[in-house]
Amino acid sequence: MKEFSPKAWLLPQPVLIIGTYNPDGTPNAMNAAWGGQWDMKEVMISLGSHVTTENLNRCPEFTLSFATVETMEAADYVGIVSGKTHPDKIARAGWKSSKAPHVDAPVFDCFPMTLECRVKEKLFESPTGFYLVAEIVNILADERYLAEDGKPDVEKMKLITFDPIHNGYIALGTRCGSAFSSGKALK
Repeated sequence: MKEFSPKAWLLPQPVLIIGTYNPDGTPNAMNAAWGGQWDMKEVMISLGSHVTTENLNRCPEFTLSFATVETMEAADYVGIVSGKTHPDKIARAGWKSSKAPHVDAPVFDCFPMTLECRVKEKLFESPTGFYLVAEIVNILADERYLAEDGKPDVEKMKLITFDPIHNGYIALGTRCGSAFSSGKALK
């Protein structure tokens, strides 16, 4: 086996879009890959110093959406330009938004699923950023992406994952088994 020094290679890494409001009430978004489920109803995200972190310091509520094959280009764009130098980045991305029903943050119309979140705790806060632990307040799913049972259908969403090894995006594939069931064949 070939050895590598420690790197941020935990896979898969979701492509998360964090939505907040700027002080003037305009929507803002950034792309974040270092995040995931923290607990049953909580998420954790590692954040650097961004307009988004300034917005979260002012208002501790945000939305968290999952980028898809269809939204990849615009999702990458909001991650490579700063709201400090590109205040029109949401318009340039082509996104429209509405206010989330349960938190003071924007919901962008192009994503199949969005979590409404509220900051619970900031860990290891410094001038360069912090780890954010947030409570999931509500989940919104576009009805076009629901399965027959009425729950979100991940395969229909065509979610993407960040490939930190080659700096790319990979489309998530098809279902290959059943959790808490497929392993029963080995009992």
